[in-house]
Amino acid sequence: MHTSLKKPKPLSLHRIRYILGAIVSFPLLPIIIKQGKKIRSEVPQLPEATNPTGYVNLHANKTLQVIFIGESTFAGVGVATHKEGFTGVLAQHIADQYHVNVKWSAYAKSGYTARKMHKKLLPIIQETYADLIIIGAGGNDAFKLNHPIAWKRDMSDLIYDLRDKYMGTPIACTNMPPIKIFPAFTTTIKFVIGNLVEILGDELQSLTNSISQVYYNEERINAETWKDHLGAAPEINDLFSDGVHPSKLTYQLWAEDFMEFIKRKQIITIT
Repeated sequence: MHTSLKKPKPLSLHRIRYILGAIVSFPLLPIIIKQGKKIRSEVPQLPEATNPTGYVNLHANKTLQVIFIGESTFAGVGVATHKEGFTGVLAQHIADQYHVNVKWSAYAKSGYTARKMHKKLLPIIQETYADLIIIGAGGNDAFKLNHPIAWKRDMSDLIYDLRDKYMGTPIACTNMPPIKIFPAFTTTIKFVIGNLVEILGDELQSLTNSISQVYYNEERINAETWKDHLGAAPEINDLFSDGVHPSKLTYQLWAEDFMEFIKRKQIITIT
């Protein structure tokens, strides 16, 4: 009696890229650890923004409920209040674009990975209904050198539990952070962590492509793409509040770009 064996699935290109990158990066780990400690001691510890909830009142007939869940960028690190950050600015764009009121809440924490968001943030979300959920993740998973398969599993757990809690609500995931242009980071860290975060993005794209009404903006953030917004390319330091986190200008540009993504994908439908 012969036992048939399943033929192993071929590795995807981004997983091959991860394996090759791990081989190249492994000898650099002691350097990365040393440089990382130095960067942490030099980069100022900025607080999270205040007022993580808001209401954009256009005196419209319809009100949309938007929930944000994420890491430090969604916590508004780099600006004083959420109204100046990605969450508040995007809420204003949504209100203006669709001529609706927007009630929004941000559940976010600096340093949180996708796994921590799932375990610690999802249980404290108070809203029982949402018209749109936006997730901002990836930076901390890359900084912690989390494996792409573990990242995809953690994001899958988060997304599916959100789908169970908010059935029929579209979920949109923001771009991966542009680690390769972070001014505070060394060339070595930009290479290793920057390549890893792009691989995490590939895994997220693969995941979201397989789930209806779940979207991921795979476009890489690049200062050059903002020339049309400003009339000239901004200086790199103008884009960051501390060399790592976005500045007020970057939050505005990022929210504007993500609004274009929402429109292009027709994520919001007003009935």
